[in-house]
Amino acid sequence: MDTQKVTQNYRLNKWTQLIRECRSSGQTVTAWCAEHNIHPSSYFYWLKRVRTAACEALPALQTETNSIVPISFSLPQVNPTATDSLTPAIVVRLDSVSLEIHNTASLDLIENTLRALQHVR
Repeated sequence: MDTQKVTQNYRLNKWTQLIRECRSSGQTVTAWCAEHNIHPSSYFYWLKRVRTAACEALPALQTETNSIVPISFSLPQVNPTATDSLTPAIVVRLDSVSLEIHNTASLDLIENTLRALQHVR
């Protein structure tokens, strides 16, 4: 590893710690920077660099491993009434996302919705 890379990593680690201190201080960025003799533009410059480094360190999403498992089922033949269309047959909750599937939903709509939900994190 060359000297320049070591210096960059050192500074990135130093600023990561400073940003953590600022965030946990309960002060505004401006007040914390003034107290620590740091120019706010330097703080925000390094905040961006720290965030970029953190994003680059995340593992890449592989579409092959995030595929939907195919399921087969048949929709029951029902004669929906006004109250059936208001009450969901299935409710799926994932963190802050809630999905209600009614008996009148088409198979295409359900498949497309499940495909879209695979990207919700």
